[in-house]
Amino acid sequence: MSSPEEEYGATADLHAYLGYEDVAAALDWLAAVGFRLVARRDSADGEMVHGEVRLGSVVLMITGDEVGHGRPALLGSSTGGGLYLCLPTSAAVDQWFFRAVAAGGTPVIEPEETAWGARRARVLDPEGHEWSAGTYRPG
Repeated sequence: MSSPEEEYGATADLHAYLGYEDVAAALDWLAAVGFRLVARRDSADGEMVHGEVRLGSVVLMITGDEVGHGRPALLGSSTGGGLYLCLPTSAAVDQWFFRAVAAGGTPVIEPEETAWGARRARVLDPEGHEWSAGTYRPG
């Protein structure tokens, strides 16, 4: 029997999805931080039921959150989970942070150098999803 890595490791991808109560506002915020809409599926009444935005090789799926799932509370500098956007330079991290805040995000960690030699910043988007950006490249 082969291992899961042998079976699908070379072709596996991970793509996140987020639900937003106000999808139009979410798309505006995502556009302000650099994402562009690449796919959209609407219901019969014109409400978006699935969307995909892209920034470089990053693809994020979004959907409406009509039941109001809520978000984990910010405890210290984290909600306990979020998205990490790897950017190529310290200047790009700073620019992303200031765009995110100017578009309505809540600053959590101002751009800073870390003990492990990377630049990072963190915000909550207007609906409370945690976003981090940094120069550290995992893996």
